[in-house]
Amino acid sequence: MKTLIVAAREFARDEEGITAIEYGLIAAVIAGVISVAFTSVGTAIKGAFETISTKITTAVGS
Repeated sequence: MKTLIVAAREFARDEEGITAIEYGLIAAVIAGVISVAFTSVGTAIKGAFETISTKITTAVGS
């Protein structure tokens, strides 16, 4: 029984797993921010190209 208690105490003191989880969470947040940024930039670029396309089509059609 003492070995189980000693093992539990050592496990509670071990912080390597906690650090890995923290880094994983930070990486997930960064990936989410990048995804949102690319989505909004992509929408803006799409709008710009649609405007240019409309102006070219109108100019060529007249």
